[in-house]
Amino acid sequence: MTISDAQHRLLLDNLTTATLLLNAELRLEYMNPAAEMLLAVSGQRSHGQFISELFTESTEALSSLRQAVEQAHPFTKREAQLTSLTGQTITVDYAVTPILHQGQTLLLLEVHPRDRLLRITKEEAQLSKQETTKMLVRGLAHEIKNPLGGIRGAAQLLARELPEEGLRDYTNVIIEEADRLRNLVDRMLGSNKLPSLAMTNIHEVLERVCSLVDAESQGCITLVRDYDPSLPDVLIDREQMIQAVLNIVRNAMQAISSQNELRLGRITLRSRALRQFTIGHVRHRLVARVEIIDNGPGIPPELQETLFYPMVSGRPDGTGLGLA
Repeated sequence: MTISDAQHRLLLDNLTTATLLLNAELRLEYMNPAAEMLLAVSGQRSHGQFISELFTESTEALSSLRQAVEQAHPFTKREAQLTSLTGQTITVDYAVTPILHQGQTLLLLEVHPRDRLLRITKEEAQLSKQETTKMLVRGLAHEIKNPLGGIRGAAQLLARELPEEGLRDYTNVIIEEADRLRNLVDRMLGSNKLPSLAMTNIHEVLERVCSLVDAESQGCITLVRDYDPSLPDVLIDREQMIQAVLNIVRNAMQAISSQNELRLGRITLRSRALRQFTIGHVRHRLVARVEIIDNGPGIPPELQETLFYPMVSGRPDGTGLGLA
């Protein structure tokens, strides 16, 4: 069985390992999508560029690459610090393998980002904790909800039996507080409605949020759009996504207003495409990433690990249900 060039290319394009092929002059011959995502560059546009034009490490690393070409000697480096063209520093392990092809020496670079592996492990642990917490909260919410109906009903019956109007104020307080608790429990349980999934332009969602925020802030806050127009439509529940993004942006507004005047606030909504990205246990060839960046005080370190849990909030009057 022989493998065609097209099949070789298909194989490389679908690898999760960032793979680069350099010629003897250390210029780029090929870069797969995983490497494009890692280094935030286009393989097609970067073709023929010198390796140091794609990322920088140390002068010793360049010497090692040249030695690998001259001596046909493979080597591996652990915990190397690469700096991409965007200025981002990435911790990686990489292996260099010399390949002799048609009388020329090529270098195959396989780059394994340690940060990505740590991120996936951390996200999986966090998702597991969140699911456990949600199950606990839902069970507790149901246990609270059942007696609330009895308390409210008993207060209504008691109000009918009371002879004095003034005494009914107390039963009204019981009924109002029971209703308030019931509403809170309903929010903790979330909607029973199944998501209405449809292919949606994510920028329409972001623009809807911008218009709502602009109206709420009466134009005081500066909203910056930083969109990637090449993003394809995504399969989402449009209304739920609008609500989720709106909750995050509102939190940003509240954080800004607690430190500065709202007119000094600046919120950036950014969209980007990421390739070969793992969410949960599933690797996706292409995902849309939405970032919401503000110039507020930031999230307190003690809340960062539990930010999306119910009843966790940085505000004294907050419930944390908006982000849960």
